Amino acid sequence: MLRTALRNVLAHKARLLMTALAVLLGVAFVSGTLVFGDTTANAFRNASAQSLKDVAVSVQDEQASEADPAAVSPAQGRGDRTTTALDAALANKIRALPGVASVRATVTGQATLAGKDGRPVNADSSWQNLATNYLPGKDGKDSHFPLKGGRGPANDGELVLDAKTAQKAGYRIGDTVRFATDGPALTKKLVGIVTTDDPRITAGGTLTLFDTTTAQKLFHTPGRFHEIAVAAQPGTDEHALTARVQALLPEKGAMATSGADLAARQSKQIAETTTRLTKSLLAFAGIALFVGVFLIANTFTMLIAQRSREIALLRAVGASRRQVVRSVLIEAALVGLGASAAGFALGLGIATALHPLLSTNGAELPDGPLVISPTAPLASLAVGVVVTVLAAWLPSRKAAKIAPVAVLSSAGLVPPARSLKVRTILGTLLTGLGVAVMLYVSTLKTSKETNLMTAMLGGALTLCGMIVLAPLLSRPLITLAGKVTTRFFGISGKLAQQNALRNPRRTAATASALMIGIALITGLTAGGYSTQQALDKEATQGLAADYKVSNSAYRGLDATAADKISKLPGVAAAAPITSTNLDIQGTFATITGTDPRALGAAADLNFQAGSLRDIGPGKVAVSDTFAQQAGLHVGDKVDADLSTGQGDKIRKKLAVVGIYTKTRAVYDALGAVADVLPSTATQTLDNVLVKAEPGKAAGLEPQIRKALGNSPLLKVQNQEQLITADSGSLTTVLNMLYGLLAMAVVIAVLGVINTLAMSVFERTREIGMLRAIGLDRAGIRQMIRLESVVISVFGALLGIGTGIFLAWAAGGMTTSSMPLYETALPWAKLGLFVALALLIGVLAAIWPAHRAARLNMLRAIASH
Repeated sequence: MLRTALRNVLAHKARLLMTALAVLLGVAFVSGTLVFGDTTANAFRNASAQSLKDVAVSVQDEQASEADPAAVSPAQGRGDRTTTALDAALANKIRALPGVASVRATVTGQATLAGKDGRPVNADSSWQNLATNYLPGKDGKDSHFPLKGGRGPANDGELVLDAKTAQKAGYRIGDTVRFATDGPALTKKLVGIVTTDDPRITAGGTLTLFDTTTAQKLFHTPGRFHEIAVAAQPGTDEHALTARVQALLPEKGAMATSGADLAARQSKQIAETTTRLTKSLLAFAGIALFVGVFLIANTFTMLIAQRSREIALLRAVGASRRQVVRSVLIEAALVGLGASAAGFALGLGIATALHPLLSTNGAELPDGPLVISPTAPLASLAVGVVVTVLAAWLPSRKAAKIAPVAVLSSAGLVPPARSLKVRTILGTLLTGLGVAVMLYVSTLKTSKETNLMTAMLGGALTLCGMIVLAPLLSRPLITLAGKVTTRFFGISGKLAQQNALRNPRRTAATASALMIGIALITGLTAGGYSTQQALDKEATQGLAADYKVSNSAYRGLDATAADKISKLPGVAAAAPITSTNLDIQGTFATITGTDPRALGAAADLNFQAGSLRDIGPGKVAVSDTFAQQAGLHVGDKVDADLSTGQGDKIRKKLAVVGIYTKTRAVYDALGAVADVLPSTATQTLDNVLVKAEPGKAAGLEPQIRKALGNSPLLKVQNQEQLITADSGSLTTVLNMLYGLLAMAVVIAVLGVINTLAMSVFERTREIGMLRAIGLDRAGIRQMIRLESVVISVFGALLGIGTGIFLAWAAGGMTTSSMPLYETALPWAKLGLFVALALLIGVLAAIWPAHRAARLNMLRAIASH
């Protein structure tokens, strides 16, 4: 039976080609994901090891150690200005300890550059714009940052950039570099260019180096450091050295951690990060393989139907049912093994391509060589073989039921139609259960993990139910489609309809593969479109301003920024916006401080009681939702605590003078800037809303930037840019998901091609008879094309309908975080999906239709 299975594979190479391709693509996705995960984890570990190179002990201020115990790289960016115990005296004491080879004291922060063209460099990811101090040794060079050209910074007027940053910004040695740390723009001379393998820099960030005194002034306190990294002499026990360093530190304010402990913590973080990413990608690989199951099962079902006499003959000469099943499963395993091996090879290419793809979309992925662990090829081969064998199991059972007497049957005998009763009952139960779960999901208001798992279960049940019901649904839908094809294409359209209805199970299996991909893409599209519509509304709800001015590093604007902008020609009003925490009678909220008169011009607030004019010192308006939560009414006088969130509180007596409809422009309460600003953590403005005079908005941006010091950190956004900023990341994510789901659609297309090609082989004699009674080759090609289009459109319509329902039901979970969310259908894109189905049908039929049209009439009639 093994030899029989092998001969069957070799004898039906062409017919098994599409099955092999489906397995190949699915396994390629799996293997590519596994190799990519191993490669990424290894690259992070190497980058981590590089950052920990020669670090036996790391001394950090205690707050930093608790927040980020692995932050040991000199470019790990901390911009706080707290006073710590880490000073030069402590560094010298540590340097004098036995076993210490060297000590490196560093200060870190963020510095955002303006390019030579004046545009900010990487301003939207300013947390990646890292800065630290350059520590020259006896030779005047810093071994951590090898010089590529020039020299290190020696005084307050100099800085050094890494090579990638200098190239990106367009600077050369000798140029004056403009940058900002947390306020107005500063300028210094570029005196050197270095190289670095810090992962944040290689992943797209920037690196700026200053002399130690300048770095302390910019990012910390004079004479103080964020970290002291200790290198040990050869043979020194790391943990013993850590204990000796800890003994020198004060009881509070600093902590010593061994390099081994830091490495272990970093390794754990890396494993968690890469595991989550790998699992997400494997989910899409699973979808692709699930779609491939339909293709594989269809292929073996049709092959067994074509080889019924051959199988009956085997039974007649003594083969048992078990041997027949084993033969089919061995055949499937051989196909799966060969396709999996090729798929693994293709997966290496996918793994290589995933790195630049994800890095382009903002992921922090360091460079590194391709890593192939034993798990990746073994898992890929196992998955491919198991999926193929499982998909062929039911067809093998059918093969085993072929009676030996069937060898005497006519080759053209059509197998009796089987009842769909049991399948219909099961499909109805599954679909009903899935719909019930999704209707429950539609009542949920939050997207917490348990709700997401419930939605995924409901979606899976609904999809499975639709797959099971597909044969029943195919008859009315394809009959309706057949009326259209018959009307416009005559006999070819009629024959296409009848061919599609001839075997509802096969048609449904072929269409279901396409349905799954289209359903998921439709659900994503509808959900994404609805979310984008809500974000667009929220971005500008209640906002009449022409510009919103803010700090891209979230460090706030100077308290005088609104006054400076309001004095510019062409500015009608500039409303300062600042915020802090508010506690009224145990109900917590956020209060916005502003100039009510200016806000009236820059924002469009809907007051249900009172007005902006009533707001002033000690007088506040509250949003309708906060008023309901706290039980507040106009005229109430309350004791309120305004807090920075860092333990400091200011008690104020506030009078409620108005109630407005809540918007994103202001928070839960609205008061005078004089009441709120003193209670903020940084004494800065969150943003400034600028309303231009009629016809003067177009030229204001450069003037605003100039008035505020032209800092690279300044963000001056008009309403269109605010909308784009809110929805840009969503668009990026959706495009990535579309790309991942495209694999499932490609496999579904292969399924349509395979079904048609094997169906043509099955109907060889029938096609010969049609030719004999006058249907020309063009008519045969048209018949096959129309059959393909009908099946594809059937799958697409099922997918679109199911996807819309799932998107509607799951959309309710966003209402707590996105009150303006409403399910909106992107009709243009849905129409595009139907057009795509038509195109898939036409393209999938090219080879089968060509093959059918080229059949020799007499040989086809004589075929068995």
